[in-house]
Amino acid sequence: MGLSEPNTDALPCTTLRGQIAYRLVNGKYPPIAIFDDVADQADFDALFAVQALTNPRLQNDVGELNRVPPDQRPWGIPGCNYALGPFVHVNPAGSRFSAGHYGVFYCADRMATAIAETRYHQQRYFQQVDGLKYDRIVMRGLKVNFTATLIDITPASDHPRWHAPDDYSAAHLLGQQLRDQQHSGIHYESVRAAGSHCYALLTPQIIASITPSAHYEYIWD
Repeated sequence: MGLSEPNTDALPCTTLRGQIAYRLVNGKYPPIAIFDDVADQADFDALFAVQALTNPRLQNDVGELNRVPPDQRPWGIPGCNYALGPFVHVNPAGSRFSAGHYGVFYCADRMATAIAETRYHQQRYFQQVDGLKYDRIVMRGLKVNFTATLIDITPASDHPRWHAPDDYSAAHLLGQQLRDQQHSGIHYESVRAAGSHCYALLTPQIIASITPSAHYEYIWD
């Protein structure tokens, strides 16, 4: 039997104001500097035109900015490049609430939760590399501030299909439907850190600031 579309109208919402959250990104990817150097779309267009003349890689760095509607680009906020990053460089392999056709900004209630989530996925990646005996990556910690009304699917015990450990098929349907309905995101329980919470933001527009914090080293041996 196939999956049916969720009845999102029956789901509760929670409003979070000035919510602090935490995110980890792979340190090998440098910040997209041009995103932090402009205050609005006109500034970006002008600066991009100038820099593109001497930087042939600029388009690759910027990614697919057209995936983000102009009115949802948070120009001028601290850490704008981190806010736009997952939406312009979409992971084609997908994630819990995306099959890989659009980006999602994932963050957690505590840095320890963010570590548990990313450690799980990085470990799975290492396990799939044939012959890998040793590797290390440096993760950059980010402190996020956002304000939004999110669809609330907590507790996980009430919505087990969207909190499945590895089968994301039902969660993909939920994410797609909520994005189509222009919801800001999802509040859900962490699947890798019991009792903790995560946020799947479907637009960068709701992010007020992002500041780098510490770095963390993951070692596979």
